[in-house]
Amino acid sequence: MSGHANACASGGHYSHVVVANGFVFVSGQLPITALGEKLIDASFEVQAWQVLKNVEQALLAAGTGIEQLVQVRIYLDDIAHWPAFNDIYAQWAGSARPARAIVPTGPLHFGLKIEIEVTALSVATAT
Repeated sequence: MSGHANACASGGHYSHVVVANGFVFVSGQLPITALGEKLIDASFEVQAWQVLKNVEQALLAAGTGIEQLVQVRIYLDDIAHWPAFNDIYAQWAGSARPARAIVPTGPLHFGLKIEIEVTALSVATAT
């Protein structure tokens, strides 16, 4: 699988989603809408929700979901966003408790504030 219907076009030589060996790998998602709008001027909270929506859509397109997550990596332009992100993430993830890393990076592509990549089990593997 090289992409999903609700994603904007890939910005480089990569796939949004790859399914291999029972795992679903979702490339780093940015706060960009399905129409390609970069939410550069949006608040951190709006950007975070958009990225999580993008991640969830990618998982659903691959036939899996949040409950099948095994690893989440979050890249923040400023570690000061950690408390707000943690609250948003807890709402989004619900009872899912994958391994997680939050990495402060400094400036991200396009001046956006957050990027997230994930790995999940494919539903076929999880059942």
